[in-house]
Amino acid sequence: MTQTTPGGPEIWIRGPVGAADTSDNISTEPSQTFTQREVHATATASGEAAFSWMNAHGGAGASTLTAVFGGFDCGGRWPETATGESGKILLVARTHASGLQAVSQVLDMIRRDEQPSGVTLQAVVLVADAPGRLPPELARRIKVIGSVTAVHRIPWMPDWRMGNLSGPAPRGASALSKLLTSQ
Repeated sequence: MTQTTPGGPEIWIRGPVGAADTSDNISTEPSQTFTQREVHATATASGEAAFSWMNAHGGAGASTLTAVFGGFDCGGRWPETATGESGKILLVARTHASGLQAVSQVLDMIRRDEQPSGVTLQAVVLVADAPGRLPPELARRIKVIGSVTAVHRIPWMPDWRMGNLSGPAPRGASALSKLLTSQ
């Protein structure tokens, strides 16, 4: 579908334009079946989230990781510690080139001490952007990021793509789970 804006160029719009079509029975409501997971570390004794997930770029996966592991979803902004949001951040990015570049930019901001007061990076969590092995160039970039901070990798999860977050924790996420439960 194309759309012409007044005085502007023709643009392409992808995806639904009108009301959402729910005929395919894909729920847009958050699933509550994941709350019993042993890795679900949602709160400290005071009731506040023990950590905050922060996207390094749009679509990184903070919302999904919050649903699976607990914590607070900051989206693409720094947590507001003055309002009770945890300043312990887990920076989330996809493993594609632009995702890793976004991580580098946030790490550089932290290196220059430009993050808000009370905010500390706990780790970078990289979510696979596709199934299979990473190209060597991207693997090298991840190794460089890992020389600066802890890196946890989440493999490609086909069920997550379909909105099913109730399955078992991802393979290889045990170190991340330990980090989350120790918060």
